[in-house]
Order: sequence, then C-alpha cells, then structure tokens
Amino acid sequence: MDCIQLTGIRCYGYTGYLPEEQVLGQWFEVDLTLWLDLTSAGESDDIADTLDYRHAIEKVKQLVKTSKFALVEKLASAIAATLLQLEQVQQVRVLLSKPAAPIPDFGGQITIDITRAR
Repeated sequence: MDCIQLTGIRCYGYTGYLPEEQVLGQWFEVDLTLWLDLTSAGESDDIADTLDYRHAIEKVKQLVKTSKFALVEKLASAIAATLLQLEQVQQVRVLLSKPAAPIPDFGGQITIDITRAR
C-alpha cells in the first residue's frame, strides 16, 4: 500500500502528567505515516484523488493545542483515531515526541510510536 509521510509537525500543547504541564504547556512534535491508495492521484494529477494533507496537519495541530490529557499515549491515540476518520486513510502511524520532558537530569526526548488501522 502507498503512504504519505508528514514530518516535523511542531506545536504547543497542554498534555502531561504533571499539573504544571497542563497549565504552562510545552512543545510537541508529530511525525505521521498515512497509508492509502495513491494510484488514481498518480494517474490523474488531481488533488481530489488523494488526501489533501493540509487537512491532516491542521487536525493534528488542533488536537495538540486543545487537548489536556494526562498521558501522551492518549494524545497519540486521539490523533490516530481522528486521522482514521479521513475517508482515504486505511492505516496511520503516529510518532509523538516531547522534546523537553520535565524530568530531572534527562536531556533526551520522549517519543510514543503507535500504528492503528481501520
């Protein structure tokens, strides 16, 4: 199956286990792989025959900006469920990262990696 990859979707959100994360917020980064059939679009050169990925990006940004979940796992699952509602999308992979998780003496990032299908 074909796929569209969208990487580096960066936005500010309020998901986190600590109360201050839901008040002060933090940056999140999202990478997506969306599986769908691109055969028609490859032949027609018509955007109506593919997924307009601007809509997918906007849906991700809206979820990250407005959600106040305790767990990033919940946010990643909500992103996947929302994108699977798009007619063309058969399967989605969501990589959701917290580049600056508030963990003492930890300079890395936390990434959740989930794949969901219809």
